[in-house]
Amino acid sequence: MAGLINFEDEEEVKEFLDNLGVEYSFQCYKDNDPEGCQRLADYLEGVKKNFESAAQVLKQNCDKNAHAESCYKLGAYHVTGKGGVTKCLQTAYSCFLRSCNGGGKKSVDGCHNVGLLAHDGRATEGGPDLGVARQYYEKACAAGFAPSCFNLSAMYIDGNSKGVAPDMTLALKYADRACELGHVWGCANASRMYKLGDGTEKDEKKAETLKNRARELHGLQKERQLKFGE
Repeated sequence: MAGLINFEDEEEVKEFLDNLGVEYSFQCYKDNDPEGCQRLADYLEGVKKNFESAAQVLKQNCDKNAHAESCYKLGAYHVTGKGGVTKCLQTAYSCFLRSCNGGGKKSVDGCHNVGLLAHDGRATEGGPDLGVARQYYEKACAAGFAPSCFNLSAMYIDGNSKGVAPDMTLALKYADRACELGHVWGCANASRMYKLGDGTEKDEKKAETLKNRARELHGLQKERQLKFGE
């Protein structure tokens, strides 16, 4: 068994990282292992800062192996044009859709991004498609993705003839769920709805509990931001 790496030794660390690159390349191109290809892309991006090569590996792994995480990251590259890929929201949308449908640890993020792009309308023909946005927000929300639950709540509050009718009961349901998952504005909206009796009977006690939860979450967010900035 190899000995421990001395991370204070620059040459030893460099050799270790170079060997990792060789190992991941072997896994990807010789073993045809999709997870190995993803590790190679992460290595090229995070260690080598070679975004062009990372983009090539992501594209291959998405197109050839339908690897959900690679499709998601490739979609993110197409949003900004990172790694020399074409900046194109339609292509990003397609990548996120493949990620969403492919399962894996980034599939929920992929579903949410499909919802965002359909909601926004810049990646879909004919402008915003709230029916599609709702479908993919629902999928992500069911998997525990708080921003999708919050967006569903907001959609049902606003309502629109193109796929989503106003429904305060559903709006409250999704605001409650977003709050349960730690979304500060989900708690704030749910608190207000209980206070006013929107989508439910008035419940001052519940409204106060949720308002306090929103304050708590807001405080935690500010604390994390301060720590990050230190």
